[in-house]
Amino acid sequence: MSKNALVSFKGNKNINTEIQLTGSKSECNRALIISALSNKIVKVENLSNAADTVTLDGILNNLEEELEVEIQESKTVDVGPAGTAMRFLSAYLSAKNGNFLLTGTERMKQRPIGILAEALKTIGADISYAETEGFPPLNIVGPLNQKTSEVKVKGDISSQYISALLMIAPTLPQGLNLEIEGELTSKPYVDMTLDMLAEVGIEHSWKDNSISIQPQSFNAGTLTVEPDWSAASYWYSVAALADEVEISLPALKEKSLQGDSQIKKIAEVFGIITIKTEKGISLKKSKAPIELIEVLDLKTCPDLAQTIIVIAAALGKNMSFTGLETLKIKETNRILALQTELAKIGVTLNEDNFVYTLNTDELHFPTKLTIATYEDHRMAMAFAPLALLINEVEIEEMKVVEKSYPYFWEDLKKAGFSIQEQG
Repeated sequence: MSKNALVSFKGNKNINTEIQLTGSKSECNRALIISALSNKIVKVENLSNAADTVTLDGILNNLEEELEVEIQESKTVDVGPAGTAMRFLSAYLSAKNGNFLLTGTERMKQRPIGILAEALKTIGADISYAETEGFPPLNIVGPLNQKTSEVKVKGDISSQYISALLMIAPTLPQGLNLEIEGELTSKPYVDMTLDMLAEVGIEHSWKDNSISIQPQSFNAGTLTVEPDWSAASYWYSVAALADEVEISLPALKEKSLQGDSQIKKIAEVFGIITIKTEKGISLKKSKAPIELIEVLDLKTCPDLAQTIIVIAAALGKNMSFTGLETLKIKETNRILALQTELAKIGVTLNEDNFVYTLNTDELHFPTKLTIATYEDHRMAMAFAPLALLINEVEIEEMKVVEKSYPYFWEDLKKAGFSIQEQG
């Protein structure tokens, strides 16, 4: 069992530091699948050290030699808690030669995969559910025998289903014409997938709700991964809760493929401005009056939700949020986790017809706050900056951050936080 982190911040809360962030997990995981599909003529640079990426990279490397020959016996592929790997590999393995059991942790077996599995079966994949209908583990026998190029996928569940299909599309004999049903959640992540494919020569057309990719070959090239904007969001949180700041984040691009780069604009609500520098960006406090946004739509950047909601709660802002539908099927039920932990500082998060509203009227800061993480890396990192307002914040299961930001605790130390291991 992982130890807890006791987080505190003593003295002057003026923070001046430079933090070199790890590569984007979202970009890395797409780049690894694209590289594997291209038979490694596409190279990947600045690979993330996040646990999910390390897991996917290891699986693909282990499969590389075995996929060159016909695999008669079923091979177990275990993604652990890596949700992106589960979704991307469901499509990838369907297109490859072999017999696979794709599985993960107990929590992973509770996270739905049916929409993607059924879409793959429509195309011609041989997929069955090893335990519960619509959920992992999956029995996959490839390569798929393509029956049609036409497939429909709901847009309001997970953009990773769509990205998984788009990445294998150019390798399919008939290509793919994917129709998105309803409103598309997390559109920036679909844009990211298509932009990365375009970087290595894969063309597409997107008209109305239909994305078409014809059979085509990858060009040799290199996908260079940008630092992770999701990780950057926690430094916006630190900036919002500190007195004065100048936090430099090298190599982050002003125009990014990552949907979570929207934190630049959202953070202005909390008095933080983003300044472009020669090295990347810098975060500073705004001197201008702050205009409160009463309702914030996070449907295109749901991974920012915990960070933003915790900042708003700590600053006593009774904001409302929409676009949080996918949070209940993440590493944990993130809505319930937020409600439970925010209650410890007297804040409620109430739902009314898919609108979630903070009530901070009873906000208070105890001398010590203990936060449960529910095996969710983003819970740990969203709440840790509260040590700027509370004497001691104990974050349970501190190693959970390794999923996406392994050096999080070390980077907090660079900014002046004290981190003590407990238990």
